[in-house]
Amino acid sequence: MTVVIATRLREDRLGYLTAMHASLTRQGVPWEAVIAIDGADPERLPAPLADDRRVRTLVLHRPVGAACARNLALTQVRTRYVNWADDDDEFTDDAMAVRLSTLESTGVGWCAGWSEDLHPDGATTLWRCPTPHGRHEAGDVWTYWKNPGDTIPIGPTTILARTELVRAAPMGGLIQGEDYMAALGVTTLAPGILLPVPVYRYRKHPGQMTRQDSHNVLEADARRHAWNYGRSLRAVLARRETLGSVSRCAMSAEDAQ
Repeated sequence: MTVVIATRLREDRLGYLTAMHASLTRQGVPWEAVIAIDGADPERLPAPLADDRRVRTLVLHRPVGAACARNLALTQVRTRYVNWADDDDEFTDDAMAVRLSTLESTGVGWCAGWSEDLHPDGATTLWRCPTPHGRHEAGDVWTYWKNPGDTIPIGPTTILARTELVRAAPMGGLIQGEDYMAALGVTTLAPGILLPVPVYRYRKHPGQMTRQDSHNVLEADARRHAWNYGRSLRAVLARRETLGSVSRCAMSAEDAQ
């Protein structure tokens, strides 16, 4: 499996990126990472990552934003499964093993879990997404996002999914909220399982994007766009399935004549 991380190697995040890498080294299954360096000097990559052969870099020579950087990094993935991650967060120690085991034993397209808010003092607070744990058929997850302003239905960075599925539902062309679209795309295109265990730690700190004043300016529009995308994608696929069923019935009737 591969973890894709976009980063601008900001000074205030280098320690967090090193902690993310450390959380990967504690995983009990083989992994790789692709780091998309978004317009920054690759020489600033922390030594633990630069010296780890499991970590590969994609150097983008001008800033392109998180959505584009993540999509371009996705082209470098060479494993069966992939997981998005941010450069200031970390995984729980059994995050990869528990989801990989579920994917391989059930054959579903994606497996996710709960997340935890990681506070500056090291304490954690569990966040349970609105989607109930268990198996969900393609398109079901969107139904738990009743309105764009409500809590998103699933944590995007908690999703481990088949690589071809993620490539079919990449980050949307947004400056923020692009991960909402990726999560809705993956969960709409294939069935999956949500586990009732935390697999990701979302770090709370003054420099995180969601704490910046500029974030609130476009958040409502980004959410509305992602919500509409999920609704439309679900409706299109449902209509295609219905038309396919009608066509098969018609063919069967003709064969019977």
